Amino acid sequence: MRGVSPLPPSGRLRTLSLATLANTVGSGLWLTGAAIYLTRDVGLSAAQVGVGLSVAGLVGLTASVPLGGLADRRDPRTLRAVLQVLQAVVAATYLLVGSFAVFLVVAVLDLLLASGNLAVRAALVAAVAGPQGRVHAFATLRAVANLGIGVGAGLAGFALAADTHLAYQILVAGNAATYLVSAALLLRLPACPPTAQRRAAPAPTAQPSSARPSVPASTEQPSTALAPTEAAPTALAPTAAAHRGRPLRDGRFLAVSGASAVLALHQTILTLVVPLWAVTVVGASPPVVSAVLLTNTVLTVLLAVRLSRGADTAAPAARTMRRAGLVLAAAMLLYAATARLPTTAAVALLLVATVVYTAGDLWHSAGGAGLAYDLAPPDAVGAYQGADGMLAGLARAVGPALLTLVVLDGGMPGWVAVGALFAAVGLASPALTRWALAGRPATPPWTGR
Repeated sequence: MRGVSPLPPSGRLRTLSLATLANTVGSGLWLTGAAIYLTRDVGLSAAQVGVGLSVAGLVGLTASVPLGGLADRRDPRTLRAVLQVLQAVVAATYLLVGSFAVFLVVAVLDLLLASGNLAVRAALVAAVAGPQGRVHAFATLRAVANLGIGVGAGLAGFALAADTHLAYQILVAGNAATYLVSAALLLRLPACPPTAQRRAAPAPTAQPSSARPSVPASTEQPSTALAPTEAAPTALAPTAAAHRGRPLRDGRFLAVSGASAVLALHQTILTLVVPLWAVTVVGASPPVVSAVLLTNTVLTVLLAVRLSRGADTAAPAARTMRRAGLVLAAAMLLYAATARLPTTAAVALLLVATVVYTAGDLWHSAGGAGLAYDLAPPDAVGAYQGADGMLAGLARAVGPALLTLVVLDGGMPGWVAVGALFAAVGLASPALTRWALAGRPATPPWTGR
């Protein structure tokens, strides 16, 4: 079972994984049922839902850096738990939506919290796993999240099949409840001191093995983030204050993060462009779209951790990004080739292309996480993760309009153009990373134990 389940053995990472699983079951419920609930049950038009979510998504990006910075100065575990409770309240207020104006207000609040919470989660992962384990932990949570979304999507199917007001109310309430379960699980983790305290902590002395439960090194790397220390935070207070507003002025970091954000356009390829291409160009039946997405989900659960290995620091992470760009480019060419094949052969090639795509997707996820973590000042990880998430969010915002125009209207040349873009960005990543590393000041060693 260990070879199939993405959940790690008992320990802090397992607790964090269970919190993520609970949260993403709710995500699967809402992502699957939201559009139908808002149009069929609430009575909004599809255009109103689209405009509302687009506006809310763009406004939500503004919370990434401030809340990420707050996670550097406060306990990220407690902060994330509080945000989960607030998200539960906002998620429940979708039951009160009866007009576009109310929907817009709720959606803005929802996506402000969601965007900021992603930055806080990144800071919490860094605190729990430490520098040597955070990319592994990030990949583990990615696999767990895919599993949770799949379960939630399956449960949402019952509500969609019933298609009643009560069924949709249960769906919305179920999504809200998963936030509370996730918050309760997060509070089972030990408190994490602010980043400056972790950096200022004195070098640890040897402790007997009975001082704390052992945690397998293959699963997570223990650090002083998990046990508050008697550190003097004033020693690094000026540095921390200087870093709080820094990520949006750090051009070298933003260049690397921007390259990763360009590669993040591939997410729109799988979730929007490929389904439309399969049905309208290839002539496949709608169940083929489900098969394509299921292929990606299953492979992500099985391979996310394995393909994340070796991307813990900036230089190898940049090489992983290069590999991701080239593999994603190859997948774009395979998707393009389906236009010239009979339907049966095209469907088979769609699935092969999705296997190749998933490898590129997972390498991009691991490489992007490794770069975003390792290029950030150690006492401003949350703020820098917020900036990285903001750029990725901008890519997600422009992706649907841009890629439907380039690929669906442009056909095979459009696929080739997107593939060339991915290849160019991947090839440029090592050079951009060397430039960013050249301008990075020396930092004191991590005091994890």
